[in-house]
Amino acid sequence: MNKAKQFHEMTTEELQGKHNALKNELFNLRFQHTTGQLSNPVMIRTVKKDIARVLTVLRERELNISAAKPAKVTKGGNK
Repeated sequence: MNKAKQFHEMTTEELQGKHNALKNELFNLRFQHTTGQLSNPVMIRTVKKDIARVLTVLRERELNISAAKPAKVTKGGNK
């Protein structure tokens, strides 16, 4: 199961808690990177992407957008 699907299955409260936890983790990773203690700098990028995924799901819920049914796009114009 991919991360985006996991985030869609979480409740809004769980997502907000996950967002706070990820922000704290990002702070700690940046601090470790600055002090030269971070062994895997790719983790910073991974945590940033997870934060973006969480915020995307929260915004979708705010706008009542369902990921299961994407909007149908039609081309305009008459021939």
